[in-house]
Amino acid sequence: MLVDKEAKALIARLTSLARREFVEHDGRRVCWRGFGAGSPVVLLHGGHGSWLHWLRNIEALAAHHAVWVPDLPGYGDSDHPVPNDGLPSLLEPMIATLNRLVGTDTPIDLVGFSFGGLVAAHVAARRPQVRRLALLGPVGHQGRRRPRGELRSWKVAVQSANASTLDEIMRHNLAMHMLHMAAQDIDPLAVQIHTEACLRTRFRSKEISRGGGLMAALAQRRGPSLLAWGEHDVTAEPEIIARALSDRLPGCHTHFIEGAGHWVQFERADDINRLLLAWLSADSKDMT
Repeated sequence: MLVDKEAKALIARLTSLARREFVEHDGRRVCWRGFGAGSPVVLLHGGHGSWLHWLRNIEALAAHHAVWVPDLPGYGDSDHPVPNDGLPSLLEPMIATLNRLVGTDTPIDLVGFSFGGLVAAHVAARRPQVRRLALLGPVGHQGRRRPRGELRSWKVAVQSANASTLDEIMRHNLAMHMLHMAAQDIDPLAVQIHTEACLRTRFRSKEISRGGGLMAALAQRRGPSLLAWGEHDVTAEPEIIARALSDRLPGCHTHFIEGAGHWVQFERADDINRLLLAWLSADSKDMT
């Protein structure tokens, strides 16, 4: 298990490798981080998240692609969207700054996790130049959830500046919602990423995530899609949702990752990296 110092060093090293770009739209900035070279792959993080949701995936993908990872508007280093009228206020700056960054007509591959999966589905519906789309544990399906336990509020611990209590609460919440492993087995890297992301989240995604829209957005897409869940993902019953989506979406491929919870690309990084690299390199005739 990592110690806090090692976790911070890993984050600092990856941060130092990034090409950080602040791209403006209507006076508000979206922070993008770039890695590697080649065909562009865009990774969208989940709610109460940041670009570091992809810490264990970026370098594997950047060995073969130009990887672009934003802090979504209202998260991390990005400005809050104005006006704040829900998902449309986030999508507009996302698409506009992405196009400014890579070019409006440039084909991209797009990967979204959790709330970022719902955002990615809507981006793909509105931007025809999304070649491949991969969603990991996407929300917005309105299917049954299977909570592992109640989440605990961390704001009291922040207000009292009680670091040990905050750490305990974050471990508990990660075990209840994000990871399948027990709280005592969660290493400081996950705690560090989750804590910092929660503290810097200003966009409220919960109601949007529960409100649906995933199927409608995917139905507007004409290209192939990959959907993957950890087998213990608490935000869905993966096999039921996968069947419902694949029955209605031609060219939809589904995968389940054993032993993983919701934050599947962190908990089973090697499995997800292999899956995504194979998907991104697949010949078009193999994706139908």
